[in-house]
Amino acid sequence: MKEQKIYEAEDKMISLIGDNYNLLQALGSFGISLGFGDKTVRETCEYNGVDTHTFLTVVNYAINGIGVAEDDERISVSTLLHYLEASHAYFIDFQLPYIRRELEESLNEDNSLAKLIMKLYDEYAHEIRRHMNYEQQTLFPYVKSLIEGKPGSDYNVETFSKHHGTADHQLRELKILIIKYLPQDGLHNNQLTATLHDIYENEEWLAQHAMIEDHIFVPAIRRLERVIKHGDVTLNITNMVFKDGAQNAETLSNREKDVIIALVQGMANKEIASHLNISINTVITHRRNIARKLQIHSPAGLTIYAIVNGLIDINAVKL
Repeated sequence: MKEQKIYEAEDKMISLIGDNYNLLQALGSFGISLGFGDKTVRETCEYNGVDTHTFLTVVNYAINGIGVAEDDERISVSTLLHYLEASHAYFIDFQLPYIRRELEESLNEDNSLAKLIMKLYDEYAHEIRRHMNYEQQTLFPYVKSLIEGKPGSDYNVETFSKHHGTADHQLRELKILIIKYLPQDGLHNNQLTATLHDIYENEEWLAQHAMIEDHIFVPAIRRLERVIKHGDVTLNITNMVFKDGAQNAETLSNREKDVIIALVQGMANKEIASHLNISINTVITHRRNIARKLQIHSPAGLTIYAIVNGLIDINAVKL
C-alpha cells in the first residue's frame, strides 16, 4: 500500500488539494475559500483566521489516519468546533437534500419499489439529522461552556462518546436494494449509477466525520475537561485558605482542632474519646460543631482543611 504524504505548514495549499480533491469540502467547513493562489498552508490558514496546527491535524488524519495525543495542547477546540458545526450544516442543508433529488430523478416512477427506496432513504436521513441535532443542541453548547471556562452541568464528553454511532446499516441496506433489485433502462441506469457513486462517497465522508470526532475532538474535550476540573480544585483550595482559613479557623476551639487532627489521622470516635480523655458523646458534639462551622463533612475535606491551615503536616498524611 502506498504511503501517503504527511502535510506540513510550509507545503503549498494547492498541492494538498491537488493530491486530495476529497478535502475540498473540508476547506469550506474550516471557512477557507478557494482562490488561495500559491500560498502555503500556514499562510492560507492565517489569512482565513484558522488555527494551522488544528487544520493539519484534521487533514493528516483524514488522509493517513494519524490521530492526536490527548495531551496535545496545540489543538484549538474553538477551531474544531467551528469545523464540525459547519460540516453539519453542509451535510444537513445541502448533501442530504441533494442526494434525495438525485435518487428521486433516477428512479422509475412506475417501479413499485421506488417509493420503498425513497422511504428508506428518508428514514436514513431522519436518523442522521436526529444524531447531528443532538450534537448541536447538547454537545456543542457544552463544549462552548468549557471554552468559556465554565464547567457546565453534569454532562461530559464520555456520555457523548459512549453513545456515538451512525445509521450506516440503513445506508447499506439502501445500496443493496438499489443494486440488486432495480434494473432500469439505459438512462435511469446511468442516473442510478451516478447516484450510487455519490451515496458511497457520502458514506465515506460520514465515517471519516465520526472518526474525526472520536479521535481528535473527543480527546481534545477530555483534556479541556481536565483543565477545568483542575482549575476548580485549585479555586476551592484557594478559597478554603483565604476564606475558611482566615475566618473559620479562629472560630474553632482548641479541642475541636484536636478532634480534626485525630480524624485526619484515621481515628474512630471511640479512639478519639480515649485519646483526648473525653466521652464519645462529647466527640460527636465536637464533630457536629466542626461540620456546622466549616461546612465540611467529608474526611477528605477535613484533611485538606487541616493541611492548608497548618493543623497537620502534609507529609504526615497518607494520600
